Amino acid sequence: MNRTILSSALLLIVCTASGGDEPATNKVQTEKPDVVSGKKTYMEYCASCHGEDGKGMGPAASALKTQPSNLTTLAKRHSGKFPGDYVSETVQFGKPIQAHGSSDMPVWGPIFSARDKFNEAAVKQRIKNLCAYLATLQEKES
Repeated sequence: MNRTILSSALLLIVCTASGGDEPATNKVQTEKPDVVSGKKTYMEYCASCHGEDGKGMGPAASALKTQPSNLTTLAKRHSGKFPGDYVSETVQFGKPIQAHGSSDMPVWGPIFSARDKFNEAAVKQRIKNLCAYLATLQEKES
């Protein structure tokens, strides 16, 4: 129940958020990832659960049934290489749902699509930028 309320609240916030900071064109954005833009997306959509530092302790984390992932250890958990494709697919399409289970986090693809006026190239660029930012948060090998 709490998850449903949280998801509904997130969707409402996204739908009512001002789109004035994004271009209203259907032009394909650059292929090069923009870490600054990725950080902005992260702070707006991810930090409430994963925390500003990406370690899974955002202000909404205590209200969730499943603890958000520590995003700073993604590379460590994938043989030392940042799993860009895995992260991109998880953000856009969600995690595979186990039988009789539920997704642990919102599926951002449709939300980003609405936010970016259904411009698929813009959605892919937003996710690429987010992945580039997340790659900068990875714990260093010691």
